[in-house]
Amino acid sequence: MVQIKEFRIVMPLSVEEFQVAQMYMVMKMQQQNTNSTEGVEVLENRPFEDDEIGKGRYTLKIYRLQSKAPTWLSAFAPADALVMQEEAWNAYPRCKSVFSLLFMFMAANFNPTRAVIKCLYFTRFILTIETVHTADCGQSENVHGLTKEQLAIRQVETLDIASDSNDYWSYMIGSSNFDFSQFQSARTGRGPLLDGWQEQCYPVMTAYKLVTIDAPYWGFGSKLEQALLAGEKALFLESHRNCFGWIDEWYGLTVDMMRQLEKQSDSSLNEKLGRPGLVANGEDLVGS
Repeated sequence: MVQIKEFRIVMPLSVEEFQVAQMYMVMKMQQQNTNSTEGVEVLENRPFEDDEIGKGRYTLKIYRLQSKAPTWLSAFAPADALVMQEEAWNAYPRCKSVFSLLFMFMAANFNPTRAVIKCLYFTRFILTIETVHTADCGQSENVHGLTKEQLAIRQVETLDIASDSNDYWSYMIGSSNFDFSQFQSARTGRGPLLDGWQEQCYPVMTAYKLVTIDAPYWGFGSKLEQALLAGEKALFLESHRNCFGWIDEWYGLTVDMMRQLEKQSDSSLNEKLGRPGLVANGEDLVGS
């Protein structure tokens, strides 16, 4: 059964500031979680233009994070062979990501410095994340324009970046040590975040993240869906906590400056994994 869950994350930032904060956070977290054996490989990072989504950046990434895979999943495929492919269309303030679960294997003449051989292992698996960023404190009821049928099965959960979590997935993803009840930005003076801060702070914005997931596999599909929803929740909380916790590092940077840092970071990630450079960065395709 398809599950639809909307996570709402209120941030003490403006919508414009969050674009830079998010770019910086993604870049830094990718670097922190990539080494010679696993991490994030960037295959494409280029401009795109689409009638439905809009104009922005398209990225194609491979996530090799086998150490974070639940042990029970190895009963269906080797843990060291399971990877995620992400296609993302970032037309900020709207973004969309589509994930595929891949089974990676090596042929006898496979050269890991030149190519990746892959086949779709869980071909019916669907995980889509659609995000809308708005200048409110999380009270908008249908920013994604869902139908009545979709709204009937949608679940809503608001995440508070001033809270912390100690469950399995927060442990596997990694938990930052920010205590936002004591934190104050040296450069902006924002913080601390005390009870009820969402209704009192300015500027304020909300990331509405709609997760649609379907793993129609008898015996473990429901368990996989629940595990991935819990994992996404932990990742959303951690990444947005970092966006604010690192404010004094990214504040004052521009989107253009971040694009240049992204290029350097993407190359560095691939080098760590012993992979070739980007398949395409497409700077001459369309305007960014």
